[in-house]
Amino acid sequence: MTQAHALPFSASLDEGLSGATRVYFIVGDPIAQVRSPSGVTAALRAAGRDALVVPAHVAPADLPAFFAGVTPMRNVDGVIITVPHKFSAAEYCSTLSGEAAFLGAVNTLRRTADGHWHGGMFDGTGFVAALVDAGCELRGKRALLIGAGGAGSAIGHALMQSGVGLLDVRDNDAERTASLVGRLNALGHGEARSVDAAVQAHAYDVVVNASPLGMRADDPLPIDISRLPATTFVGDVVTKPPLTPLIEAARARGCPTVTGTQMFGRVCDRMVTFLLDADR
Repeated sequence: MTQAHALPFSASLDEGLSGATRVYFIVGDPIAQVRSPSGVTAALRAAGRDALVVPAHVAPADLPAFFAGVTPMRNVDGVIITVPHKFSAAEYCSTLSGEAAFLGAVNTLRRTADGHWHGGMFDGTGFVAALVDAGCELRGKRALLIGAGGAGSAIGHALMQSGVGLLDVRDNDAERTASLVGRLNALGHGEARSVDAAVQAHAYDVVVNASPLGMRADDPLPIDISRLPATTFVGDVVTKPPLTPLIEAARARGCPTVTGTQMFGRVCDRMVTFLLDADR
């Protein structure tokens, strides 16, 4: 490599990195759309940790090999989990937080003193915190949740814990939806139901898209917004694009909204606290 080629590359390196830097991975399939690495790295460093978050594109079939490889790495302190691994990654945890155990899913793994993994799940509490920040009063409200995957399950749990009176869940996987609804009803907080694609979004006070719809330019809207009143809170977990077609359409009708980026800010706060709190 010539000096002309080497200088721009070396100049772009963060001078704070060294052999002592603690490493965290963020794992997903795909991974290119994830905006977390720089944000979580900045948050960890702001908290005083010499750390770097590295994206890793790992297919579901390769997840066992990933954990077999990363677990012996003594400078790896944590793993952040994104789609589609949130359920599968729970299997690699020796211990789980209460919410993660209830859901059987994780979005953050922290290394324990004995070298094992402790898992937590913060998508739900982070999303609800973003809703509250936006002025949404959840107690007694009717909510529609599209998507019962890892993030959707966590959001459903957090909505029920926050006092919604009715939570309707729509997902293409009927078995997964029925399982989530059954466990949510067992909490004894409000009522959860499974609904199909014919459900009318305008009948709800809060509508949340926790599905991947909106990530691609040709995706249909997850709901029919044509009759949505301006009083309906609309949320979307998709972070890329930052303003999804659903959020833009809801805003055009005057609805208050919560974006995936707003959600991630609140989730990030909780992940960083979890990663840095060895006693939690």
